[in-house]
Amino acid sequence: MAQPLDYRTLEAAATWYVQLNAAPPSDAQLQAWQDWLGKSQAHAQAWARVEKLQRQLGRLPADVALPALAGVRARRRAVLKTLALLMAVGATGWAVRESTPGQAWMAELRTGKGQRRQVRLADGSQLELNTDSAVDIRYDGQQRLLRLYSGEIMVQTARDSAARPFIVETAEGRVRALGTRFNVRSDNGLSRVSVLEHAVEVRPLDQPLLMLRLETGQSVSFDRTQIAAASTALPGTGAWTQGMLTVIEWRLGDFISELRRYRPGVLRCAESIADLRLSGAFRIDDTDTVLENLGVSLPVRVRYMTRYWVSIEAV
Repeated sequence: MAQPLDYRTLEAAATWYVQLNAAPPSDAQLQAWQDWLGKSQAHAQAWARVEKLQRQLGRLPADVALPALAGVRARRRAVLKTLALLMAVGATGWAVRESTPGQAWMAELRTGKGQRRQVRLADGSQLELNTDSAVDIRYDGQQRLLRLYSGEIMVQTARDSAARPFIVETAEGRVRALGTRFNVRSDNGLSRVSVLEHAVEVRPLDQPLLMLRLETGQSVSFDRTQIAAASTALPGTGAWTQGMLTVIEWRLGDFISELRRYRPGVLRCAESIADLRLSGAFRIDDTDTVLENLGVSLPVRVRYMTRYWVSIEAV
């Protein structure tokens, strides 16, 4: 039977997580971690809680993923943050849910890591949610509003008999549809819009008088105060709606960062191979096969420390 975990054991588990996550671990570090893990049932139980967090949240907070040369204070902060999550998750995980941004957790529509969802809205518009996304629907007599708290959506708007504007609102600003199909993604303080049909208008939250119109095939990023220059939408934009990730001459490091969105747990790429290039179409519903194919097509090896902790390394 599982026993209550004390503070010191959870702190040790948090410390191991931060140490192993700060840089690709050496064989000596891995052996030391394995020795600690096998020393007692409590250690194994604490590490199981780390993996439970990875499954529930898909990833631990970004500031836990420290660079190899991060200072002692930065690492200590990361340990304490991880420790707080481990203490909160307990037996059920409800406390962790409550500690994340409440609006996202309580959103009307949500998807977990690796999930997608299609919804037909009341006006006939089509909404698709990508992995790890949260959206509220706010239709009234004046407007049709979607609040995207996190993640990515594809929208195909329908004609509205009341001529209400269709708006997607993110933490960074607003996107107004002009009879269109478009993709919106919001994460890490930045929103990106890509137009597949017709046009949209983009306005930053803190600069509502600043507006940019995007036409078919265009894409743009914006934050709360400014809009970047419009560019051509990347090939394969929206391929996720078909369960695919399409890339052309991507850096391996960028590819792994994108694949991480669809896979629970830790997925790391060694800096020494991050600049390798790859192209292709990959099924995001089967990330194990994607990782297996990397080892065949590139001079890399895929090392599984656990099912939820994978490292891509040089051969």
